[in-house]
Amino acid sequence: MKKSRKKLFTIGILAAAVLTGFAANAATDKDNGSVRGEIIIPLVQEVTVDPKKAELGKKLWFDPRLSKSGFISCNSCHNLSMGGSDNLPTSIGHKWQEGPINSPTVLNSSLNFVQFWDGRANTLKEQAGGPIENPKEMASDHDLVVNVVASIPGYVEEFKEVYGDADVNIDRITDAIAVFEETLITPNSRFDQWLRGDDNAITAKELEGYELFRNSGCVACHYGEGIGGSSFQKMGLLEEYKTENLAKGLADFTGKDSDNMFFKVPTLRNVVLTYPYFHDGQVNTLEEATQIMGKLQLGKKFTDEEVEKIVAFYGTLTGDQPQLMMPILPPSNNDTPLPKPFSEE
Repeated sequence: MKKSRKKLFTIGILAAAVLTGFAANAATDKDNGSVRGEIIIPLVQEVTVDPKKAELGKKLWFDPRLSKSGFISCNSCHNLSMGGSDNLPTSIGHKWQEGPINSPTVLNSSLNFVQFWDGRANTLKEQAGGPIENPKEMASDHDLVVNVVASIPGYVEEFKEVYGDADVNIDRITDAIAVFEETLITPNSRFDQWLRGDDNAITAKELEGYELFRNSGCVACHYGEGIGGSSFQKMGLLEEYKTENLAKGLADFTGKDSDNMFFKVPTLRNVVLTYPYFHDGQVNTLEEATQIMGKLQLGKKFTDEEVEKIVAFYGTLTGDQPQLMMPILPPSNNDTPLPKPFSEE
């Protein structure tokens, strides 16, 4: 009886969240061209940024000289040819160290209400500075990175053109990277086309999968333009999620026991590309992930047929991937204080 009450209480919370989401998304839904009135809304077709700043950020994004070893770039863990992730349970960083948590996709990350699984960064700009100094990731420090970038004449000229003077500092470096990240949207998914009125954009099976996804309560967490990324939710709402991963989510940032296992809800856009799944990267298939989330978050046991339909729906969420050529990075000169190789401290 207690379990039933708990389920009913949870369903009530989910229903309230869905209704709140509908109200919050009403204006944006219309602006983004949807004709369906759904809680998921189409992604904008393009974003407007300073193109020169974005190009500078792109070069910095791909430049391994921002790391201590000179081998690791932002793209190493958020590979733009792999859905903006690295398809590893946890990323490999400086001196082949394994990271503590799964690398989330950078695609559409500008839609997240906070950055990182634990939300410790409020903006993309703030987030961009973190991996540079993380000893398990790029393992450098901001002063060294500034010195390296400022020693490269090509970068100095670009900073002068973008910012009006040749001052290279970490604020501008992370700003440029963040602006580049804002361009990494994946519009025009088949589901977005359906939301905008194209009845032929998805199949009957995929539509049934979406209806199961919606009516089961998944949209209480995965809604809006990002289809996630808009809230913290507890992993293991009805049953404990068993994992050997030590990450505690929001609690790692706030230090509060009440925040234990609360993580930023991941986006489901391009989800077929961003395996393995969950913060610990321990689930390799969408079928298994769907069953686990149904059981732990909704108290629901999906049938194999239902899972097949929901996973088919996930396949409609892949949008146009960024079409980027690897930039030509400004060459170092002989005086550039190059980062130390792996073998050195």
